Amino acid sequence: MKKPSLLVPFYEHPAERPDAWDVVIEAAPSLYGVVLNPASGAGQSRDPAFAAVAERLRAAGARVLGYVDTAYGRRPHGEVVAELLRHRDWYGTDGAFLDQVPTAPEAIDHFRRIGVAARAAGARTLVLNHGAHPDPGYAALADLLVTFEGPWDSYRALDLPVADHYCHLVYAAPHGALPTTRVHCSVPGTGAHPWGTLPHALAPAR
Repeated sequence: MKKPSLLVPFYEHPAERPDAWDVVIEAAPSLYGVVLNPASGAGQSRDPAFAAVAERLRAAGARVLGYVDTAYGRRPHGEVVAELLRHRDWYGTDGAFLDQVPTAPEAIDHFRRIGVAARAAGARTLVLNHGAHPDPGYAALADLLVTFEGPWDSYRALDLPVADHYCHLVYAAPHGALPTTRVHCSVPGTGAHPWGTLPHALAPAR
């Protein structure tokens, strides 16, 4: 049986894009996971629309990963963990997607502590988004490392290492453009908000 391969960072409000969210939920068996991002993180209060989407995703069998921006390690440990707990308590997330993680080895101990706290808080899946290839020491901290995030024009010019625990997130990608890692996502979106578009794998060709 083929392992689920699509990691979906879909940063749109369910009230504004209900049909698109229906597509994501229907695709649950083919997904590695869905990144839930109500307000560039968990936000300051529970959003009922996102809570309902999270419940439907879990019922459909999808991993639900709470988005947390770590500011390249500058956010204090306590702030990051508190946001992970809000994701868990408000949206029932069973994993974490830590964004803006540095690549240098100096931050490994900081993220090791965060990882331990995330697991203790119930995160069965931990994804670190470096956006570029990190120091090998990070591999022991998480289930998945995002080792590329960027536009297709840059991606296709690179010869990046591939491993089962690497993920590539590519935007401004033409239909049919496929990243080389098993877990991946490619979307057509461009500009400041590319992850407001559905992955090519979930949207029909036009």
